[in-house]
Amino acid sequence: MTTVPSVSVFCGAAPGRTGAYLRSAAALGRGLAERGIGIVYGGGGGGMMGALADAALAAGGTVVGVIPAFLVAREAGRGGLTELRVVETMHERKRLMFDLSQAACALPGGLGTLDEVIEALAWRQLGLHRRPTVVVNVDGYWDGLAALVEGAVADGFAQPSARTLMRFVPNAEEAVDVLARAARPRR
Repeated sequence: MTTVPSVSVFCGAAPGRTGAYLRSAAALGRGLAERGIGIVYGGGGGGMMGALADAALAAGGTVVGVIPAFLVAREAGRGGLTELRVVETMHERKRLMFDLSQAACALPGGLGTLDEVIEALAWRQLGLHRRPTVVVNVDGYWDGLAALVEGAVADGFAQPSARTLMRFVPNAEEAVDVLARAARPRR
């Protein structure tokens, strides 16, 4: 089994209200780097994004940022990355992040993070990929997403298999373990 060489991490450009979110982002970054798994993320230097990138780089990891030009100043695009790719649109950002990775992982974040997670899940449901998708449910942050999927299944808008499109884990350490054991998908 060949493990995934890199994972797209979706997370907020803000720190959130509690230190648990930033600690989780740092733990994920450090853990992936220590396992030799590269990170592809939104390219920001603050909040969850900054904590993720800082910890991964400090642990000797590879970190590729993908950021639209109009967000470079707003999200304080982080320098010192392994690579920073500047694109024109949010759609290009998501597509390039997808193309550069073999798995996806979501930490807490705002509406942009939610958009990225939903698109990755929709693409998986449509059979466009079979990549592992892990959701780090720090302090129950993503409970609403799990309930939304359950509601869609219960109301007949999604098949029961929708429950298996993502794996919810309670912390970054478990996410790292799941991703380190994941086989590289064929597409």
